[in-house]
Amino acid sequence: MLRNRFLLYVCLTLVLLLTTGLTGSAVSDAPPSQDGTMPALTAIAGAGMMGSHAYSNLEELSDDIGPRVTGSPGAAKAVEWGMAKMRAMGLVNVRAEKWQISRGWTRGSASAEMLAPVRRALVVDAMGWVGSTPASGVDGDVVQVDASKFDDEVKNNASKWSGKILLVRQPELPPAAPFGPQPQRPQQRPSAFDDFLRAAEKAHAGAVIGGQGGSMAQGMRITHTGILGYDARFEVPVLSMTAEDQQQIQRFLDRNQPVRLHVNVQNQFSSGPVDSANVVGEIRGTEHAEQIVVVGGHLDSWDLAQGTTDDGTGVVTTLGAAEAIMKSGFKPKRTIRFVLFTGEEQGLLGSLAYTKTHKDEMQNHVAAVILDSGQGPVVRLSAGHDDVVPAIKQFLGDVDGFGEMTVNDGVSFGTDSGPFVLAGVPGITMGQDSPEYRYTHHSAVDTFDKVKPDIMARDSTIMALTSFWIASRPDRLGSPWPPEKTARMLVEKHQDESLKAEGIWPFGDMGSDAKKKTGQ
Repeated sequence: MLRNRFLLYVCLTLVLLLTTGLTGSAVSDAPPSQDGTMPALTAIAGAGMMGSHAYSNLEELSDDIGPRVTGSPGAAKAVEWGMAKMRAMGLVNVRAEKWQISRGWTRGSASAEMLAPVRRALVVDAMGWVGSTPASGVDGDVVQVDASKFDDEVKNNASKWSGKILLVRQPELPPAAPFGPQPQRPQQRPSAFDDFLRAAEKAHAGAVIGGQGGSMAQGMRITHTGILGYDARFEVPVLSMTAEDQQQIQRFLDRNQPVRLHVNVQNQFSSGPVDSANVVGEIRGTEHAEQIVVVGGHLDSWDLAQGTTDDGTGVVTTLGAAEAIMKSGFKPKRTIRFVLFTGEEQGLLGSLAYTKTHKDEMQNHVAAVILDSGQGPVVRLSAGHDDVVPAIKQFLGDVDGFGEMTVNDGVSFGTDSGPFVLAGVPGITMGQDSPEYRYTHHSAVDTFDKVKPDIMARDSTIMALTSFWIASRPDRLGSPWPPEKTARMLVEKHQDESLKAEGIWPFGDMGSDAKKKTGQ
């Protein structure tokens, strides 16, 4: 009997240790219902969903400010707007953290006309940070370039490109088998397209039709703009053409009918570096103010439309998250720093500048939570670090009233979470269900009418709940990874080659052991 009582006592003690968080793993994985954050999260949820200003802020940003190309007057106006919004809701330490882009760029005009075999106007727009034709434009025969063989094209055909209009064409994929794997395009070196453009520039090609990475435009009668490399500029004019016009040209060429175009592109580069700035405001922590949770989206946009879904939605979600926390009356234990980045569209330049400016305090950064995937509802969190996934999964289980959301350890270098990953910090990307984003993305239809107010309120609230929970849980969500561990993870996820090609790999030969293990 005494022995049974002793065993019962031991069992109850172990249960108590597990449920009260006296073991490391139980503490780190405790959900809000057990870690003491639930009352605050409940109040934040109510504040976020009732009386949200996210949608009206998005209307202001879209209609009253409009396009916000980094380094432009529109971007400068948006920086002032962002600071005014932060101050009005009571954030502290509101400021513009300045940085410089190597060259500013101003879009001029772009036009194209088919001269033969038929005569008709074509719809084109210039990609970002590309040059101009002569003032009178150029007439040139169209020459196709195989996007699956850029290296061979440069080696064998560049000498013939002078004065030609180069049409980048993706190879046709074979039809998919009913139950088999989907056919994939051949993989290219990460810098193959950029090297092709440099070769076209050197060969004095008249222009390039190829969009971003040689892709054809998505959607009906729309074009897409964008950069062609991290902080890169090209003197050769590079154009996005509507899919309908490009496909007609391709059909003529497939019938061996020569195609001749007139192209006129007029853009302007600045003579030197141009100032830009990230907008920063804070809710200071009550217990561990030195520890920082970054929450943000990017304030800059492209200029064919209003930049509503890329990334006006991320901007107003960030501001909406701050507003919900402030209205709730609860204070986080750690500092929440809200950041509206600029320069994202030119290669994550603003967030890279942030991690450089704050390099001495990156060890005190707990996480970065970023939204930049269009107009849809948040459906997943890609956490970057696998060791924080179990805790986030527990958190999502307690906020399931907002719909099903999942978590994984994915990383993204297509948005501002990437530089935080490079700095060893969990870069948490809020993935959205935005099927129409492929049309609005960088296009002339990226406008305010594409967004619904209820989704803006919901996403703002989810961002507020996520950031406050990370900032207020008893234990720190995770510790920054050492460079060796980050490099190994990025090699295992096959991110290293593209980062090296873009010139933002900071790890030297670190991670080479992982490359050997994966057989790369």
